[in-house]
Amino acid sequence: MSPHGDDSVDWAERRRIAEQGRGDRAWSLWGPYLSERQWGTVREDYSPDGNAWRALPHEEARSRAYRWGEDGLAGICDERGSLCLALALWNGRDRILKERLFGLTNQEGNHGEDVKEVYHYLDAVPSHAYLKLLYRYPQAPFPYEALVRENLARGRDQPEYEIEETGIFEDGRFFDITVEYAKADADDIHAVVTALNRGPETAELHLIPQLWFRNTWSWQAGQGRPLIAADPEGGATCTHPRLGPYRLAYDGTPELLFCENDTNLRLHGAQPDAPGPFKDGLHAAIVEGETAAIRRDAGTKLGLHYALRLEPGATAQIRLRLSAGSRVRPVDTEGAVVRRRVAEADAFYEGLQDGITDPDARTIFRQAAAGLIWSKQLYCYDVRRWLEGDPLQPVPPREREGGRNSQWRHFAAADVLSMPDTWEYPWFAAWDLAFHCLPLALLDPDFAKKQLLLLTREWYMHPNGQLPAYEWEFGDANPPVHAWAAYRVFEIDRDRRGGRGDLAFLEGVFHKLLINFTWWVNRKDAQGRNVFQGGFLGLDNVGVFDRSRPPPGFGVVHQADGTAWMAMYALNMMRIALELALHNDVYESTASKFFEHFLLIAEAMTEMGGQGGGEGFGLWDEVDEFYYDEVDIPGGGMLPLRVRSMVGLVPLFAVEVIEPSVLQRLPDFARRLNWALENRPNLARLVSRWNEGGVKDRKLLSLLRGHRMKALLRRMLDEAEFLSPYGVRSLSKVHRDAPYVLNELGASFTVRYDPADSTSNMFGGNSNWRGPVWMPMNYLIIEALRRFHTYYGDEFVVEYPTGSGAMCTLSAIADALEDRLIALFAKDPTGRRPAFGARPPIPPAPGAEEALLFHEFFDGDTGRGLGASHQTGWTALILNLLRDRARSR
Repeated sequence: MSPHGDDSVDWAERRRIAEQGRGDRAWSLWGPYLSERQWGTVREDYSPDGNAWRALPHEEARSRAYRWGEDGLAGICDERGSLCLALALWNGRDRILKERLFGLTNQEGNHGEDVKEVYHYLDAVPSHAYLKLLYRYPQAPFPYEALVRENLARGRDQPEYEIEETGIFEDGRFFDITVEYAKADADDIHAVVTALNRGPETAELHLIPQLWFRNTWSWQAGQGRPLIAADPEGGATCTHPRLGPYRLAYDGTPELLFCENDTNLRLHGAQPDAPGPFKDGLHAAIVEGETAAIRRDAGTKLGLHYALRLEPGATAQIRLRLSAGSRVRPVDTEGAVVRRRVAEADAFYEGLQDGITDPDARTIFRQAAAGLIWSKQLYCYDVRRWLEGDPLQPVPPREREGGRNSQWRHFAAADVLSMPDTWEYPWFAAWDLAFHCLPLALLDPDFAKKQLLLLTREWYMHPNGQLPAYEWEFGDANPPVHAWAAYRVFEIDRDRRGGRGDLAFLEGVFHKLLINFTWWVNRKDAQGRNVFQGGFLGLDNVGVFDRSRPPPGFGVVHQADGTAWMAMYALNMMRIALELALHNDVYESTASKFFEHFLLIAEAMTEMGGQGGGEGFGLWDEVDEFYYDEVDIPGGGMLPLRVRSMVGLVPLFAVEVIEPSVLQRLPDFARRLNWALENRPNLARLVSRWNEGGVKDRKLLSLLRGHRMKALLRRMLDEAEFLSPYGVRSLSKVHRDAPYVLNELGASFTVRYDPADSTSNMFGGNSNWRGPVWMPMNYLIIEALRRFHTYYGDEFVVEYPTGSGAMCTLSAIADALEDRLIALFAKDPTGRRPAFGARPPIPPAPGAEEALLFHEFFDGDTGRGLGASHQTGWTALILNLLRDRARSR
């Protein structure tokens, strides 16, 4: 019997995920796909200078119709973004109706763009049958100007000025606004909005749920205009040519306010006599009292206006129901649907958290999962149409023809993607997405697999084989981790399916990645030496200078990380080919090809361009015993860039262990390996003890022989260098007191350890690899240590921490690093969570759950969360760490 008293509760969410995967029922039709920021994005930028923040700023977002998407507060929409449901708020004092989140632009923040609101993703399940979000709304006027003014005044050596510092939440003078969505069916959604006055006095609050159609009619002729209309029988009817009819039901007696989701033509005095109503009609009517700004019967945007006054500690609640079809479906006044979906969510996570017994760890797991699910966003961007403009709109400026993304005219996305962060990064980034897919695979493997396949589809991947990097510059190169992620997702899914791996998925992604691997070899190996130059490779602010654009006079930068990533890529592709070869022997020769390519890269890492006689230059520095980038100085030879950074630790990731059973089942592959090792001894010596099997006669492929690995680990595990209380830093702490300084060709460059936000403005934003802890790289370090341990076993020990005298196995060190990362979010003995920093978080309401955040990266000394505050994309790898810890101990 089910512990919940109902067996259908225990398996309900898994059934929905399975139904979705088989195509039986479209539970994904509705989800949290509505962006939290559409303004200030590349897609909405039609300026000549490419400054997206100025092209459509927050101040104009309420008045201008978006071309490529919509945004809202705590909202949902259908998978095409045709119909959107979200919440608006007004406290009777703000100058702007609170319809969307506010944050600083790149020019306004002393460390770059940053959302300045307090909100938390509390719960979610993969089918979106239940979603829950908490937003904290101040009762005083929102401090827009103060946040901009103070951050502009602060230097890069000072922290960001946050909204909590304004004092606006003191004495509990705010509302806890909780929004819940519960599906009765795939296209039948119940919404509950609960407002709690946390303050000491009676306070005014206006709740305005909004329903609107995305503007698809202003760009080209013949599109037709959908309609939302008041129904005399109660509620509102929604008519859309593709989506079909929907009805909105609500409780209480709100005031119905209609307007059109059209740009206000009076903006900037363009057409002062234009009649309207426009997109900002609800703002004008509620905040400014302009009753002529709205209609009472119909439009493309509807607001339900509930005007409330709440006593101290009092709660108000409103209920809605949005459902397909034309018949009236009443709201669930008793809350039965929500209660059942909560019980099903509890059961779903109970299964996922098997073995995780600590209640605090369970809270971390569930809220990290919630953020990951809430970060699914609809991403629409047709680059050709964006460059050329729309028939009913002005022709874009000529400067765009050769500007941003102009070489990506084939790119045409209209897909639900896992975003790094729904406000600061409301667009995909290729290597971010690869990391997202590992925690997603724990929740919904089919969605994770589809995400990985999506980036290799012809409307994403460039015809030349390159994967798009990120919206601001598709042509940049992100680290090639796609193959690694694909195989890890395959393994997670295979484990969940009782040992039956999805070979069709693996084969499909493998063939596309063959093209991408070839692109890397042909485009990013400038001199054909198997040494690669990927540019900044996602590691903002880590280098002496921007490696994508070396200063005048400098030549090619030969990258230790770029080359190591390609060695890892070769091993990942070999691993996939071996898996496929166990079922189809045609892949044996392909696996051999990637094995040999790995050996060539390993040779190049040791001696670039040499022939074994010392003529070349290696990326390994024998004196420092560390990997460094090297740059060509024309006429001056190779110059090593001796910055001890994450760049030099990436070679750890290129490791693969082959089981003897694989070699027995694939004799042609085994023969090819033995031939290569016997006939190319200069390459064979680079492979760790190939003829000397490890534990259970396993074979090891790695860039690091035992000595080099121990040398790297000695630095990485030194608390005076890389090892922080909360993981491995991205830059050695030694550069705090001894910054690396390069004086060359009349220019001077400095790299200094910055444990928190960067003091360098090299990339303009707040992403910093000069000291903080980054979750994805730490995850790869832990994984590499575990793989090395499967070969070396318990007899191979190193000092941990360096200088402590304590000797540990690689597995034990991986466990310890895992614990340090988990400690970022867990309560310490004083009850403090390091990720929150020294400033205590806003306490929960009595009886409510504590609300967490999952940041982009973390202070290398204190663990304080930094960067994007809701970056539950790759930081959601904490799910995998918690799960692995529960299973392995």
